[in-house]
Amino acid sequence: MTREEEIRKERLKKIEELKKQGNEPYKHRFQFKDHAIELHKKYEKLKEDEKTKDKVSLAGRVVALRIHGKINFATLQDSTGRIQLCVEEQESGSELCEFLKNFVDSGDVIGIEGIIFKTKRGELTVLVKKLELLTKSIAPLPDKWHGLQDKEERYRQRYVDLIMNPEVKEVFMKRSKIIEAMREFLISKSFIEVETPVLQPIYGGASAKPFESKLNALDMKVYMRISNEMYLKRLIVGGYEKIFEFSKDFRNEGVDWAHNPEFLQMETMWAYANYEDNMKFNEEIIAFIAKKVLGTTKIEYRDKQIDLTPPFKRIEFKDAVMKETKIDINKADNFEKLKKEIISKKLTNVDVNRCFHYGALLDELYKRVIRPKIIQPTFLTHYPVEMIALAKRNEKDRTKINSFQLLIDGMEISKSYDELNDPEDQKVRLEEQNQLLKKGDQEAMPIDKEFIEALEYGMPPTSGLGVGVDRLVMVLTNTASIRDVILFPFMRPEK
Repeated sequence: MTREEEIRKERLKKIEELKKQGNEPYKHRFQFKDHAIELHKKYEKLKEDEKTKDKVSLAGRVVALRIHGKINFATLQDSTGRIQLCVEEQESGSELCEFLKNFVDSGDVIGIEGIIFKTKRGELTVLVKKLELLTKSIAPLPDKWHGLQDKEERYRQRYVDLIMNPEVKEVFMKRSKIIEAMREFLISKSFIEVETPVLQPIYGGASAKPFESKLNALDMKVYMRISNEMYLKRLIVGGYEKIFEFSKDFRNEGVDWAHNPEFLQMETMWAYANYEDNMKFNEEIIAFIAKKVLGTTKIEYRDKQIDLTPPFKRIEFKDAVMKETKIDINKADNFEKLKKEIISKKLTNVDVNRCFHYGALLDELYKRVIRPKIIQPTFLTHYPVEMIALAKRNEKDRTKINSFQLLIDGMEISKSYDELNDPEDQKVRLEEQNQLLKKGDQEAMPIDKEFIEALEYGMPPTSGLGVGVDRLVMVLTNTASIRDVILFPFMRPEK
């Protein structure tokens, strides 16, 4: 029998003994009025070895227990932080001391009432007068120094990770504040929050492979959305002017430091605006969030100093390609020409064999060579028309689109373009996508006839903005992996 098995067996015995005594080990309720962080702030000026008559009550998990006989200590962790408890035979009573020694273990959830004092070593402490076992834990917490160090195990057992590593919770507290600040900014600019379908009969709005399922009631194939864009545009057709949605999207693609199959995106649609309006808007919203949550626009991310102060740098896609590769995409304007240039320039990290068409080859070149070189916040603008099938062409150069992507330290944070509202052009470009889909490009889009029909009713000039919330949280919390900012990232099942 392993040590963990022995501990579990001992705790199960304690549960049985508690029940025999009529002491329910899984209580229904406990009323308390204090939190650890509030007490630390309130009594920060309390002198060493000073006692008060102030009564407090708290509830939380025992994360450390030190039994010494007549005077015992424990560390209580609640939702805000940790505080020391003292159970002393003379002050707390021998009965309470015995209960602590015989029935309370590290990991248990308890409720306590007591008096505040500060020890000779300056530790704020609650002298416990009453203790109630609220939830008896069976599984032991990992050892403080050696337990739960493996990243995979931490993601898989996030609940234990949160108990043992309080700094992890701080990241997710900031995540909540980032989303709250984003919503606050959008509402202050008169955007209205909407909801669109997660389960869709036809997927679209991005270049991605979807998750498929079946709706038994109608005997039809359905898809988890890869984007909410097509439905937001329908609402603009219907008369909405400024809308946004926090959209859980699902893409059946690789899992790595920047990708999770399920992720959060915030997307807007803004009638009568264009991509240049959205560039300014994108700068403003990120600067607002940084100041609101962090108090500054100058941050550190992955050992680099990043300045989120507007305005951000801007560079056209063709100029970025020329700068890094010496390839002129205005001349290398089809698949074969570009492939030949890539091979001649010996760009061996660009996999030309995995690309089915010109747009995909441009994207592969961009992701392998251009994107990693961009560190400071930069708008990469005017992508070739083959790269985004839903974007409006540039007025002066119809081979390009009015678009941008915001990059920070080689990572795509947001995307925007003037939405294509010409139903005939949209139909042609979606038909091209559908042909690519038939040829084996799993990231191409099918034709959505109902969407084209909606455009035929007339959609005003519109520009959308999509912000990858998880990636923005990574930047603002200086976190290296997307799995560190998603509470329950997708994990391969244990064998």
